[in-house]
Amino acid sequence: MYLQHEDELSERDEIPRDTILRIHQMNITEYRIQPLDILSVNFESITDEEYDFFSKINPQRVGAGINQTLSGILVDTDGNIEYPVIGKVNVAGQTVFEAQERIQKIANQFLRDAVVRIRLLNFRFTVLGEVNNENVVNSYNTRITMMEAIGMAGGFGELADRSFVKVIRQVGNSSEVHYINLLEEQYIESSYYYVQQNDIIIVPPLKQRTFKKYFASNLGLWTSTLSAALFIVTLLRQ
Repeated sequence: MYLQHEDELSERDEIPRDTILRIHQMNITEYRIQPLDILSVNFESITDEEYDFFSKINPQRVGAGINQTLSGILVDTDGNIEYPVIGKVNVAGQTVFEAQERIQKIANQFLRDAVVRIRLLNFRFTVLGEVNNENVVNSYNTRITMMEAIGMAGGFGELADRSFVKVIRQVGNSSEVHYINLLEEQYIESSYYYVQQNDIIIVPPLKQRTFKKYFASNLGLWTSTLSAALFIVTLLRQ
């Protein structure tokens, strides 16, 4: 059972209905833009198109059916995106809303009643191991819980160890390794409750997996070997 609190499920009849049992403070961290992220930056204004140089270079104005990540703006290795006239704008380390506000101020200098909208196009994470569909998941939503991430990978396999899930998280130029327990309710307050960009989630198997997977075939092999040995012994005795 996921997110258990002590042994309350052993006394289900005593759990009150329609009542708040506990409140957990969520450790929500807004995603911050990193180098090599791909952004959708959309400008709208009432400025005449002939004077609106943003509209001429807006990568979102492309044909339908084209992969949006191919039409987005790539953040360079120094954390900048670049436009004609205004030059480079540094957005690394900022949340999407902070970057949006920064570019909004710049756009206001050139456009009338400008509206700037930014979205991250390449938010992704990888789920491997004892899940029903190992996958690299791409999403436009940057606030995905670990439970949702596992669900996007088809859910846990029957013999997945839900109490010892490994998370490899990229932080700057380093990677942090952490193990999480999805069976404890207190996990809701963990900084790993939400998936981050480029997370690698590895679900290990329970120890019973190897036994269950190979027992039947091994038993057949042992039985065949024993039968052959008994047959040889019988022939030698005759």
